[in-house]
Order: sequence, then structure tokens, then C-alpha cells
Amino acid sequence: MDLNGLYQDIILDHYKHPRGKAALDAPLASAHHVNPTCGDEVTVDVAADAEGRLILGYQGQGCSISQASASVMSELLEGASVEESVKVREAFVAMMHSQGNVEPDEDVIGDGVAFVGVAKYPARVKCALLPWMALQDAQIKAGLMAPKEETR
Repeated sequence: MDLNGLYQDIILDHYKHPRGKAALDAPLASAHHVNPTCGDEVTVDVAADAEGRLILGYQGQGCSISQASASVMSELLEGASVEESVKVREAFVAMMHSQGNVEPDEDVIGDGVAFVGVAKYPARVKCALLPWMALQDAQIKAGLMAPKEETR
């Protein structure tokens, strides 16, 4: 099977059938990010359960890349520890900054591997990273991670 076709199918599936797309009733914090170049926007809400596992919600509008990325992020990180979420986010960000020149680790970023082709297009990288940067800011605002762990 054509890997690029499979990756496009994954992105379209997450765009058409978003996972975790809903605002949280009582988030610890939220972060709203906008891509001024194209108008994509996303608001990510974060909370944590009694064991410190993430509860995520998001709302947004925009292109299939930004919205599918938010869906993948939500599916991957719902119920993850903060430490796990940092590891996954950093792996996704590194892949997106690689210009498509790295082999992504599917065990770490799951369906996020579908965005490896997007990394070749600088104008689209910002779309894919939009929800991940909003997540990072929401986690910092919520006190779930320190600003020194920040990666951009």
C-alpha cells in the first residue's frame, strides 16, 4: 500500500471524525492560538484527574491539517501523564521541524506519523503545530508543567 495515501487517509479520517472535540466543563486552563496567515484557530482545554492524568478538550476551525492534528493530539494524550504528554509533544514537534527527513516513531506519536509529509511544506507546519503549541501553553497556565520544559 502507498504510505502517502495511507497518511492522507488518516488525516482525512481525523478531520471528518474528530476525536475529543469538545470544550471541558471545568478546565484548569485553556489556551487559544490563531494562525494569522490562514485564520486557523484552536482552543485547548486541560484538566487532570486524581492520578494526574490529562483530560483534554479542544474546539477550533480551520484546514484539515490543523483540525486533524488536534484530533490526533487529543486521541494520543487523553489519559496520559504530563511526562508522557511532553515526550509525545516533543517527538511530534521534532518531526514537524525535520522537513520530512526523519523517520517518525509510531510507537511514540501514533497517528501523528501521518503528518511526516506535511513537514516538507513550511507553510503547513504551522497548521499542524497549532494545537500542540496551545496544549503546551494550557499545561503551563494550569501549572501542569514548568515553562522551562517549553519547546518551540
